[in-house]
Amino acid sequence: MKTSKASQRRTAKSTSQQGESSKPASTSTSASADPQTSLFSFRRIFMRIVFIAVTMYIVRNKFGNQLTTLVAVDTETEKATFDVICSDDYETRFRGCNPVHCKRVVMDGLFTMEEIEQLKRIADKGMALGGSTGGPTVLDLHSGAVSKGGKFINVYKVAELQGMSPVFTDEDYSLYKSVKDVIKHLIVSEFDVDPSHLYLTKPTFFSRITALPAKTIHDEYWHPHVDKVTYGSFSYTSLLYLSDYQKDFQGGRFVFLDSDNNKTVEPRSGRLSFFTSGSENTHFVERVRSGTRFALTVAFTCDKKHAIDDPQPR
Repeated sequence: MKTSKASQRRTAKSTSQQGESSKPASTSTSASADPQTSLFSFRRIFMRIVFIAVTMYIVRNKFGNQLTTLVAVDTETEKATFDVICSDDYETRFRGCNPVHCKRVVMDGLFTMEEIEQLKRIADKGMALGGSTGGPTVLDLHSGAVSKGGKFINVYKVAELQGMSPVFTDEDYSLYKSVKDVIKHLIVSEFDVDPSHLYLTKPTFFSRITALPAKTIHDEYWHPHVDKVTYGSFSYTSLLYLSDYQKDFQGGRFVFLDSDNNKTVEPRSGRLSFFTSGSENTHFVERVRSGTRFALTVAFTCDKKHAIDDPQPR
């Protein structure tokens, strides 16, 4: 990592920790959630995706197949910013946190390849206890929910029942928190947000997508959607890619739907993409045609009632 980026990360951690200290002690984490509760929560999210899919399908067809590449996989960029006009999706009661200017930001080189590989190992360890039979597998480190077949199980409870050692190490949780802190600091800085009013929210999760055909409607990840509608609590969305487009998988590009033409950010290991979560950033992920696509989604909310704590070693 370059010295300037390392310095930036140290500043990020310090700034983010100050913001986190303002979280109320009563804010509870989803890590202790019952597996059935987690399953219900994820099913509800998927049904929201399906609910808006028809409308977004029409929008997608209207814009056709024209595609502009915003940032290519073979282009390393320190920072690329793309302004968009904000939608009316943001509640006025969250002044000081809601975006005044909406945009998409892409940055490379924030994390070392060793850190990216460790994040991928975290995903592998959790998903080894589950695994979807069609397309995407999702792991939520907070609740322990992981896809298994057509349902979700709790990796923490599975490990406990089987008398296994803890699935994740203290170093895993520490890296996860460090990455989250860096992302939060960048969002705070880029969107001029009061850090004491910005909270980590759920679902924040690892995803692994393969070319396996969808078995259920829940496996159809490629439908266009709006994060603020699909997940409810999202104000700012970030994606940290853990694999490379074309090298590790084919298809699987992240595509924004715009009025002129569609625009894509090609996944690259260590690439961070973050943006406002309203309908100004309607998007979808192309179907993965071959290989395996890994990513980490980290989301933030302006609504304190949807805040979650960092996951704790279990």
